[in-house]
Amino acid sequence: MSALRTVLAGASIVGGALAASSAITANGQNFTLTGASSSYLFHVDQASGDLISDHFGGPATDFVNPPSISQSGWVAGIGDERREFPDVGRGDFRLPAIHISHADGDTVTQLIYKSHEISDGKPSLTGLPATYGNASDVSTLTVHLYDNYSSVAAALSYSIFPQYNAIARSFSITNNGTANISIERASSFSLDLPNLDLNMLELQGDWSHEANRVIRPVQYGETGFRSTVGYSSHIHNPFFALMSPSTTESTGEAWGFHLIYTGSFAATTERFSQGFVRVLLGLNPLHASIPVAPGQTFQSPEAVAVYSSEGLGGMSRSYHDLYKNHLSRSNHTFESRPVLLNSWEGLGFNINQSSLDQLAKETADLGIRLFVNDDGWFGNTPYARINDTAGLGDWTPNVNHFPNGLGPYVGDVNAFDTANTTESLMFGIWVEPEMVNPNSTLYHEHPEWAMHAGAHTRTLVRNQLVLNLALPEVQDYIIGAISNVINSANISYIKWDNNRGIHEMPTPATDYAYMLGMYRVMDNLTSTYPNILWEGCASGGGRFDPGVLHYMSQSWTSDNTDAANRLVIQMGTSIAYPPSAMACHVSAVPNGLTMRNISIEYRAHVALMCGSFGFELNPVDLSAEERAAIPGILDLWEQINAIVITGSFYRLRLPDDSNWPAVQFISANATTALVFAFQQQAMIKPAPPPLRMQGLNATGMYTSNAYNGSYSGATLMNAGLNPVFQIEDYQSQVIWLYRQ
Repeated sequence: MSALRTVLAGASIVGGALAASSAITANGQNFTLTGASSSYLFHVDQASGDLISDHFGGPATDFVNPPSISQSGWVAGIGDERREFPDVGRGDFRLPAIHISHADGDTVTQLIYKSHEISDGKPSLTGLPATYGNASDVSTLTVHLYDNYSSVAAALSYSIFPQYNAIARSFSITNNGTANISIERASSFSLDLPNLDLNMLELQGDWSHEANRVIRPVQYGETGFRSTVGYSSHIHNPFFALMSPSTTESTGEAWGFHLIYTGSFAATTERFSQGFVRVLLGLNPLHASIPVAPGQTFQSPEAVAVYSSEGLGGMSRSYHDLYKNHLSRSNHTFESRPVLLNSWEGLGFNINQSSLDQLAKETADLGIRLFVNDDGWFGNTPYARINDTAGLGDWTPNVNHFPNGLGPYVGDVNAFDTANTTESLMFGIWVEPEMVNPNSTLYHEHPEWAMHAGAHTRTLVRNQLVLNLALPEVQDYIIGAISNVINSANISYIKWDNNRGIHEMPTPATDYAYMLGMYRVMDNLTSTYPNILWEGCASGGGRFDPGVLHYMSQSWTSDNTDAANRLVIQMGTSIAYPPSAMACHVSAVPNGLTMRNISIEYRAHVALMCGSFGFELNPVDLSAEERAAIPGILDLWEQINAIVITGSFYRLRLPDDSNWPAVQFISANATTALVFAFQQQAMIKPAPPPLRMQGLNATGMYTSNAYNGSYSGATLMNAGLNPVFQIEDYQSQVIWLYRQ
């Protein structure tokens, strides 16, 4: 249990070393959170009891006077303050972080400071995913506020991970009154920045088009985006960065904001008349109106902000390291993942035990370690899963496909020896537990379990409905059904899919309740079966978010496996997520979506940039040239996967900006650098620009597999190397640098 030091109003901490290098100090009611190269400062206004933002950025040790603002006009007083936890209805005309509908119908809230506590380590959030750490990693400041008019209490949590310049924030609202209240708006991270010239970067897209970098200026009024699909979604990721217009990958200031949540969300910056920029990240108000009964407490999800003075790359690496060490809790987070072959693109629904056995044997003969049986293995007459119109919800093997059950079939797969190894073939399986087809036994027995709003039509997407995981009985059913599947066979990997958004919610608050139920299910299953490698998926990147990452070490990044498109998607995703969390496969050509023909080497190099690597094709369709290349690709995977999973990642050039994009990994012990260099289109002229490395030891000497002699780190970072590409589209190289 963490040691707790309570500091009452007006008191200060005297003596004693704070956890995480004394990262939190309180001088009276002035609070300073200190990171390795950042500071976060705020204080209590003595007259109003309001919390006032002072600074979030580079190191600062003093509280300075606020800017002078004219008090003439309609906006004055609290409306011109930089606030930490803004409420609504008292003269602050900007968007609030907290908006409560009280029992008597009014929405005015006045939460004022009462006390604070500083503790070593970090408490967990009941029912929600969150970062974690011990006293050497993180310290937590809890600020208690109270509204004397409505008997509502708030507790604001600030946890600082100094090593990563990261602040994790969340809050709770407790109803101490005698009647229900309703949470209409809840922004887990709220911050008022000064009048700075800023751009906003977000990751926008759609199915098979995820994580595109969109940059726009933060102008007067609101700049932002939201997901209303019930999940974090392909369309907008629950992340954004603010940065100076001059910020680059390696220089300048950047502030990242990331919500550890899988449901609908809203991300907003609002520049008001005095120039201050309010930052808000939390629940989507359209999916809020969350009731809180007397004596009950609402807990917001957690949001994590990171400050970097080393550009977007520095911000990304802070998130990568924080999430690998203090968010993902999987046994596999730092382990090399087995190369896999997924049956979907090779066979689709055209499966039976014979065709799957044949595909599994071909998988093993190629030297691939894990065979994954995708959709189509479950459901029985009249609801057999022979296409996408039936079977979802009935998680029992199709007796026509597997007459002896799943266990003996998996035993047959495990009996194949993987070529060029001493290991037998591993088995994985696909599930979509949160969904149901109306053509299923489950739906006919429990139509009330499907998401619906009264008598409104239940809208089908992909011929399926969403099970309402807000209901405990639905949660229990999924836990039991998937446990039965796992217990029936030797399963090493599970791909957890989700193929539609949520329609017809019975209430706006259902989305939040659904997420609590989904997290309970994921927590139960991943904790009960920790040795299984769990992979999140939602038609690709529809739920590539930190909430899922807490339970599952990797997610399917996109259903688009075209290597040129994937390079853009993976680069964008890496802005907020570690490459170790991404899954990418080599698929057949011409690509099923783009019809593009790209060499297997280029396809493999793009996929090998991810922690989980594999193939999505039928080996019988491989050309002789492709088949001959696979042993070398598997050998390369053996060499690089540990660096991809545990190393530091640098975006050297982006496909958005250059015909010659490149990325670099540096091993955890800093002795080896790995560079993936690409040429998109063949060019007669101009010549490619020099490829300048990052993060090397300037005085160290490096040798390379691609160049004779040795070069200093300074030369490699400032002069760079000049890769030689053929006059041909879609060329790629892997360059090793070894520190002597």
